[in-house]
This record gives sequence, C-alpha cells and structure tokens, in this order.
Amino acid sequence: FVPATTIELVYGGRHYRREINRELFEQLIMPVIDRTFGPCRACIADAGVAVGDIAEVVLVGGSTRIPLVRQGVRNLFRAEPHTELNPDEVVAVGAAVQAAILSGEVQDTLLLDVTPLSLGIETMGGVVSKLILRNSTIPASATESFTTAVEGQRNVLIHVVQGERELVKDCRSLARFDLKNIAPMPAGAARIEVRFLIDANGILNVTARDQRTGQEQGVEVKPSYGLTDEQVEAMIRESFENAEEDFRARQVREARVEADAILAATEKARSHDAWFELSIEQRKLIDLSVNELLTVYHSDDHHLINEHIARVNNCTGNLAENMMNSAVSGALKGTKI
Repeated sequence: FVPATTIELVYGGRHYRREINRELFEQLIMPVIDRTFGPCRACIADAGVAVGDIAEVVLVGGSTRIPLVRQGVRNLFRAEPHTELNPDEVVAVGAAVQAAILSGEVQDTLLLDVTPLSLGIETMGGVVSKLILRNSTIPASATESFTTAVEGQRNVLIHVVQGERELVKDCRSLARFDLKNIAPMPAGAARIEVRFLIDANGILNVTARDQRTGQEQGVEVKPSYGLTDEQVEAMIRESFENAEEDFRARQVREARVEADAILAATEKARSHDAWFELSIEQRKLIDLSVNELLTVYHSDDHHLINEHIARVNNCTGNLAENMMNSAVSGALKGTKI
C-alpha cells in the first residue's frame, strides 16, 4: 500500500486532476527541503557551536508534519526533534507575543533580532572598516576613532556601507555625509570619533565627531530598507566565495596607503633643516629607497610593498631623529630647566 492523494482543481477554465503518491511528493519537495537546511547549517556555523552542542530541536510550522522533513531534521541535528507541540499554534503564539511586545502590552519579554549584514565605513584605499558585525544582537552600538590622511584637512567624508566584503566597491552604500570645519592638523594627528547605534527597530544612527573642536554631524538610515532575503544570502555567499581574493586585495590597498603616507612625509622632510644635516651618502640612500618603493608601488604583492616601506623607514631613521631633536629644541628654547 502506497499512501497517495488525489488533487482536483480548476485553473484557467480547465479541470485538473492528478494522483500524487508519497514518492512523487517527496521528489517534488526535496529541493525545497535542501534549501531549508542551508540556513540551518549557516546558523550553527555563525553561532560557533557544533551540532552536538544543541540540546533540543523544536519543530515549528505546518510543513514540519511531513515525514521527510522530520527525517531531514533527524539527519542534520542527529537527534529526535520535539513533535508533541502543535506546529501551527506555535507560530500563532509567537506572532501574538511579538505583537504584544510591539504594542506595549507585554513589558517583561524581549525578542532579540540580529543584524543580517555587517555595517561599517569606508577608509583610505577604498577598504571597509566594520564597526557592527553581522549577527550582532540589536540594539547594538560601536565606537571607533579614525584620523585624517591629508595635512590641514578641514572636511571628512563619512561613507556608511553594508556588507561582508573587504572593499567598498563590493558592498552596499547606505549613506554619505560630511563632517566639516574640523581642526586643521598634520596628517594622522586629528581624532575623529565615529559612533554606530542601531536600535531595536533596526534604525541605524551614525555620528562623527571631531574630538578637538566638538564639531559633530550624523545621519539616520534603515539598513534593511529595499533589501530582500535573497540579496542578503547572495551577499553572504559572495563574501565566502571571494574571501581569499578580497583579503589579498585589502592587504595590497592598505600597503599602498602606508606607502603614500611615508612618501608624503619623506617629500615634506626634504625642505626641513634636518634634511641638509644628513650626509650626501645618507640622502642618496633615502632617494634610492624612495625610488625603489615607487617602482613596486603598483605591484599586487603586498609583501614586496611592505618590504620597501621598511627600507625607506630604515633609511630615514636619522632624518626622523634630527627632525625630532629640532622640534624638541625649538619647544624648549628660552625655557629654564
């Protein structure tokens, strides 16, 4: 005896009748079941636990009555799931509890959500600095300090992005705003505090503040607006598929940013008195190391770029020491000790 049922319906003016047995039914739904277990495995991995660490599995939703679904759950979690609860009522009770929380009728119960994707800002070189990571429980907040890349910089563009990739071009742009009239200082001296705050409703508030002047600017966005579950899954999947390549690209860009900084500092130092205190041989060594760094600057080998950055640092050690001594002497001039 093979369990079967007959389906009859009228569609488009035509009468349709088909007998479906269990074998055919299971063949039809198997792709859907397989897709369902994908997020289950992802949740286990994101939680940082092993299947054996999960004590109980509760089946929720009418489709969990299907024997093939229950068998799939047994196979995945290696345990017998709870089937004594009415799966339809469980869904209804959960929806009612959530509605009561949102309406304010229930005060002592809290259902926590998580961020589906990481949130961060663009930094030099077009790389992403993540402040709130994917799967962080909300409400959540994070604060981090950044600095300027150009001497005398008065404005800073804050570019808020969402995604798991290492480069801004591969992430979703959420907002841009300018922090204006910051204190002009040498590159790397300013301190810009960036704060991310995402509330229980999923609203993200981003503020940037110049710690020296107190100047502040901010923006409010809803990261999930216009984003479907399929898009979220695709972004996460792409981050895994491109992880190695993305990380290498980030390392190269960060190396180039560091190279830019040391090249700019070395060029500026050429007009300082300390430069002329160096011997001709020392200046030639600095020029040689700078030219070698410029030669490898566009290389895709971050190790090579970093190696030449280290050479420039070594060659400019005496120059930096002379400049530091000059600055200290100037600061102490006329001061009695």
